[in-house]
Amino acid sequence: MSTPMATISMTSSVVFGTYRNCLQCLSQLRGGGGGPNSKIEVFLSGLVAGTAQISVMAPGDIVKVRLQCQTESKRGGSNMRKPKYRGPVHCLLRIIKEEGFLGLYKGALPLMLRDAPSFAMYFLTYSIICEWLTDHGKKRPDWSGVMLAGGVAGISGWTVGTPMDVIKARLQMDGARETKRYRGFLHCVTDTVRVEGVGVFFRSLGINCVRAFPVGVVVFFTYEVLTGFLRARPDSVDTPRLGLE
Repeated sequence: MSTPMATISMTSSVVFGTYRNCLQCLSQLRGGGGGPNSKIEVFLSGLVAGTAQISVMAPGDIVKVRLQCQTESKRGGSNMRKPKYRGPVHCLLRIIKEEGFLGLYKGALPLMLRDAPSFAMYFLTYSIICEWLTDHGKKRPDWSGVMLAGGVAGISGWTVGTPMDVIKARLQMDGARETKRYRGFLHCVTDTVRVEGVGVFFRSLGINCVRAFPVGVVVFFTYEVLTGFLRARPDSVDTPRLGLE
């Protein structure tokens, strides 16, 4: 857990910062004059944000996956296989030593194909539901509406992203235990479908959605509270909210 906890603030900063700046740039390009962003602008901004965060997320993600899939016990006897990685830092350094710096970005393509459309759907769903729940004359729904929209947005994002999450994890683990199975991204996809069927891509969808709803609630609630506080400061710069105005 130490790896995702150490990197989540950076990745969230890149995602929301990129998204907000893209919304502002698109609004200026069409001469919006502070009007609400269109749904296609929200979708495209989410797509760019999901792609941009790969640069900071990929190294931490592969370390997390390698450690989570390491099943050997540190308490095993002398005749038992010892864990390959002793911790996050050791895992990071060993990947660089054995696979080079680019080894930290192994699985980056499926990660991008997961997160780009996932965040596009994430922000689009949030924007649409907030719009539905907003009373006439107001700029956003009440806090229960914000939390509901955030939770549903999390589920929609992971519904789109789960298939590529399966491929990403398999490529990141491939060769970690001296046995390399896949020749590349396309071979991993075709071999997975051939051996296990299409259903394997949605095998973890249920647990992803169970996790995604409360995470989406917390993320958007916290984001709206903090941005509302910062916008209330006299020296704040007025920037578009999450596609809501």
